[in-house]
Amino acid sequence: MSSDIATSIAREDARPVSRDRSRRAVAVQLLGPLTVLAGVVWAVAQPYRIVFLDRDGQGLYDYLFQPPLLVVAVGLVFALAVAPGLVADLDADEGDASEG
Repeated sequence: MSSDIATSIAREDARPVSRDRSRRAVAVQLLGPLTVLAGVVWAVAQPYRIVFLDRDGQGLYDYLFQPPLLVVAVGLVFALAVAPGLVADLDADEGDASEG
């Protein structure tokens, strides 16, 4: 068997893996912003959950720990702190797969 044929087969097999990995990286990067968007939609859909609009007898706990705001905060933390590391790992893993 010619080495040209074997090389072309190996190259064709590597291409779908890189596409899948880049799709995975995009999916990981979108999780944070989509979570933030879900929190904002939740806050708009149920405005009575936002204590800032109705201040009668509410304490600091009620202002800070509102479910829609917590969802937005989790989305921001994921997008800014977790996702970059995951994408870097996916990119490194993609580099290892293309070399090996």
